[in-house]
Amino acid sequence: MRVVWATIFLDLPEDRFPDGVAFWQAVTATHLSAPRGPGGEFATLLPPDGDAFLRVQRFDDGPRVHLDLHVDDVAGAAARAVDLGATEQYREEHVVLASPGGFVFCVVHDEGERRRPAPVDGPRGGRARVDQLCLDIPAPLVDRERAFWSALTGWAVAGDASLELVPLARPDGMPVRLLLQRLGEDDGRTAVTAHVDVAAAGPDRDDVVAEHVDLGAQVVARFAQWTVMRDPAGLTYCLTGRSPDTGVRPV
Repeated sequence: MRVVWATIFLDLPEDRFPDGVAFWQAVTATHLSAPRGPGGEFATLLPPDGDAFLRVQRFDDGPRVHLDLHVDDVAGAAARAVDLGATEQYREEHVVLASPGGFVFCVVHDEGERRRPAPVDGPRGGRARVDQLCLDIPAPLVDRERAFWSALTGWAVAGDASLELVPLARPDGMPVRLLLQRLGEDDGRTAVTAHVDVAAAGPDRDDVVAEHVDLGAQVVARFAQWTVMRDPAGLTYCLTGRSPDTGVRPV
């Protein structure tokens, strides 16, 4: 079993779906595919270059995000995930699972995506790229969850595993890096959740914050290395001080 691509799904509530979709289209310079699914609840954000890795879904219990892993063997990947501690929730051509810590993800068929889209240059001069999914892991679950995701994807833990923020080594060309965050002991969450990270380094980050606010996002909190934002659908995400070209912090 091999992970060949990854897709972030933005699961947005019905009443805020149009506003949320319009926002993410604007900040990623994408256009919306034709709707899919029995109720037209699914769609893809199609980039002007490269292959899509962002999709949207109308979801009554949103907002949230989930992850699709594109694999060369769906049945084998699902069996491997269960062997590693995941729980199978639903099966058709794809399989819906929950990680040991409760984060929902899917294994889906490889459809040939290999070309990572370029960063986006915004109207205020900011340069940014959606490129990371951060799993927010309650402290008691962190060791098992990190081991699970590294074993399932085959992506090694990069750097010091004792730190609060630990990335998995992303293969060349993969559009999404996984960052595994250990939540503080005072955090009340009992299951793993996730949020999207957008890379925007240096002065560009302030420009990108302003661009996102222009499009309807709200600033939740500012920190030295990231800015916490909320989109018009209520989804929390972060603008982080990383290069949109390399995905790492400038030296």
